[in-house]
Amino acid sequence: MLRTSERLLQLLSLLQVRPYWPGHELAERFEVTTRTIRTDIERLRELGYPIQSTPGVAGGYRLGAGAALPPLLLDDEEAIAVAVGLSTAADGSIADLEEASVRALAKLHQVLPSHLRHRIRTMQSTMVAVPFHGPSVGSDLLLTLATACRDAVQLRFDYRSHSDSASRRIVEPYRLALRAGRWYLLAFDLERDDWRTFRVDRLSPRLPTGRRFTPRELPPEGPADHVDRGVASAPWEYRARIVILAPLSVVAERLPSSAGRLTQRDDESCVLESGSDDPAALLRHLSMLDLDFSVADTPALAAEARRLADRLSRASGRE
Repeated sequence: MLRTSERLLQLLSLLQVRPYWPGHELAERFEVTTRTIRTDIERLRELGYPIQSTPGVAGGYRLGAGAALPPLLLDDEEAIAVAVGLSTAADGSIADLEEASVRALAKLHQVLPSHLRHRIRTMQSTMVAVPFHGPSVGSDLLLTLATACRDAVQLRFDYRSHSDSASRRIVEPYRLALRAGRWYLLAFDLERDDWRTFRVDRLSPRLPTGRRFTPRELPPEGPADHVDRGVASAPWEYRARIVILAPLSVVAERLPSSAGRLTQRDDESCVLESGSDDPAALLRHLSMLDLDFSVADTPALAAEARRLADRLSRASGRE
C-alpha cells in the first residue's frame, strides 16, 4: 500500500487528467476504503486544492477551478513537452507572449528535478530560434477569434487585402491556423458564399460579434490543407504556372510547402502554381531547384527568363 504522501500526489494527478472520479473507483485503484479517500480529499483541500464532491453511494470528486492555480503535477514526458513548447513560443508571432513564455520557462526550471533539467537543457542547447520578421498579432485578437470559433458566432471585421484594398466582411469563423509564422483565420464568407482564408494581422474585428450560426461541414480536404492551398493561391501581382520536369516526389523534397500548390502532371513531371510580386525573385528560387522547368504559360516569367538567359550568355562570353 502506498504511503499517505505518495497516495495524495497520485490522487491529485488523477484528478487533473479526468473531469470526474467516482469515490469507489478511486478506492479500488489505491486499494483503500472510500473513507480513506474522503480523508485524503480533505487533506488536499487544506492544501488549497478546490476539489468538489458529489455525496451519496455513487458520489465522486472533481478538481474545480480556484482563484489561484495550484501546482500542476507533470510526468517526465509532459514536463519536457511544456518546456519545449515554451521555448518555441517566444518566436514573436504573438506580440505579447515572448516575455511571458520566458518567465514561465524560468519558473518551470526551478521546480523540475535535476534529471529533467539536464534533459531539457540538452534539447535547448541544440535548438536554434529563427527570428520571426513578419507582422505579429496580439493575444487579445487571437482570443477574440478563438472564442468566436468555439461559440459559433458570426464575425464582422474590416479587412485589408494583399493589394491594400479595404473591405468589410461578415463570416462564420471555424479555425485558426499558424503557417510559416503567420496566423490565418479559416471562415465561411457569407457574402461570397464560399470558404475564405484571412490573414489575422490584416483584420480588425467589429464588436459586438454577430448572431450564432449552425456549423457547416468543413472543406473536404480538411482545415489545414484548405488554409495551405488558400495561402498559396493568394492574389500575388504575378501568378505563375510552372511545369517542373521531375517527379513530384523529387520536387516536394526540394521545394518548401509555402512556395505554392504542387500537383502531379505525369510520372516524370509536375505543376507548381505559385506567384510573386517580383517575377525575377520567383525565377531565382526556381533556378535553385537545379531542375529543368518550363514557364511558357506565364508571359511575365517567360520574359524574365529570356532576360536572365541573355545576361548569362553575355557573362559566358557569348553574344
